[in-house]
Amino acid sequence: MEFYNLISFLGIFILLGIAWLLSADKKVMNWRLVSLGIAIQMLFALVIFKFPPGGKAFLWINDVVVEILETASAGAQFVFGRLALPPGSVNDAGEQSLGFFLAFQAFPTIIFFSALMSILYFVGIMPIIIRGFAYVFTRFMRISGAESLCAASNIFVGVESTLTIKPQLEKLTRSELTTVLTAGMATVASNVLAIYVFSLREHFPTIAAHLISASFLSVPAALIMSKIIMPETETPNTLGTHIQPYYIRERSLFEAIINGANTAVRLIVGITALLIAILGLVALIDLVLGGIGGKINSLGGFEIDWSLSGLLGYVFYPLTLILGVPPADAEIISKILAERMIKTEIPAYHDLARALAENLLTHKRSAVICTYALCGFAHVASLAIFIGGITSIAPKTVHTLSRIGLRALIAATLACLMTACIAGAFYSEGSFLFGG
Repeated sequence: MEFYNLISFLGIFILLGIAWLLSADKKVMNWRLVSLGIAIQMLFALVIFKFPPGGKAFLWINDVVVEILETASAGAQFVFGRLALPPGSVNDAGEQSLGFFLAFQAFPTIIFFSALMSILYFVGIMPIIIRGFAYVFTRFMRISGAESLCAASNIFVGVESTLTIKPQLEKLTRSELTTVLTAGMATVASNVLAIYVFSLREHFPTIAAHLISASFLSVPAALIMSKIIMPETETPNTLGTHIQPYYIRERSLFEAIINGANTAVRLIVGITALLIAILGLVALIDLVLGGIGGKINSLGGFEIDWSLSGLLGYVFYPLTLILGVPPADAEIISKILAERMIKTEIPAYHDLARALAENLLTHKRSAVICTYALCGFAHVASLAIFIGGITSIAPKTVHTLSRIGLRALIAATLACLMTACIAGAFYSEGSFLFGG
């Protein structure tokens, strides 16, 4: 496996080269940020993958998250009964689970985690943690306080991270806005991590720890890729300045819980509508492409997959090999990565779970690398959500965002792939996090 670890390591620099080729200004590069960003990722990966106490600490975090998920499902089981029971479990009445249901098992945990995050904000824990991460990014990577704060917030929350810099949004440079978009799409919100854990924990027991480590690794990757693709050519207003998160504190703890739960309900409705619309439209497009492609295949004797995921999978195939995925699994993994770009990461994680359940993957490292590569909102629908969210609170940014949106999506995708390369480079079956 050491050969594939080397491939993953080299893949980091290949991805950096791709980003440089796509750069808006190849002559202006913040190489200090790039080198320090890689160093931070390497150090973090070394601690959690190769240093036994670090691995044990993240396994402990994994167990804590799983336990919290169990308590989070209590309310769902009261409301939905057996439908909310995770696969293979039995409730106090002796009733067995009916299988996995996204709407009844994963979605309710979003409400719980959103309420929990609101509590942590209310008591002042989250602002302190976010300021700590933002200080590191501003101090050592020489970026503005606004983009540092937003990037740090993305470790824990999603599109709401832009609210932490609401007063600065309309003053951001083009490069800063690219970083804000990239960081948002290259990471995932803590409240939706539960969906991925529910999807994979039966076949991947330490999935929660890996998803959390991916969230931390993806932030410096996002900063690196965004600054390569859209280098800073202006002078940010908050360059070298440590700013405070913009946050309207609720008047009571109970109000914070209510607001957190209500925000989660709106998020669930949005996710549900998005999945129904996108999966339906993709199915319609696949139907048309399948009809046309079927005739082409029959006339030319080809065996081409004419679905959207299949066609984009051919584009992702060489990138999948760069990540250090063995060729035997590359076709399956490339289609899953392509699916995330089109259908969002939720169906992609479900397909990864199905591949594990049906033993379609020949190497465990393939599933690990895919898990890290998928851990982000880097898809077309997310781009629309983030641009819509930012322009709703900062209307003057609409022109700039419309011009940099595609570049930010590419940067976010490369950042997720870079995080997967880091995991692949340090992969070892003897590691605590990999089941050793």
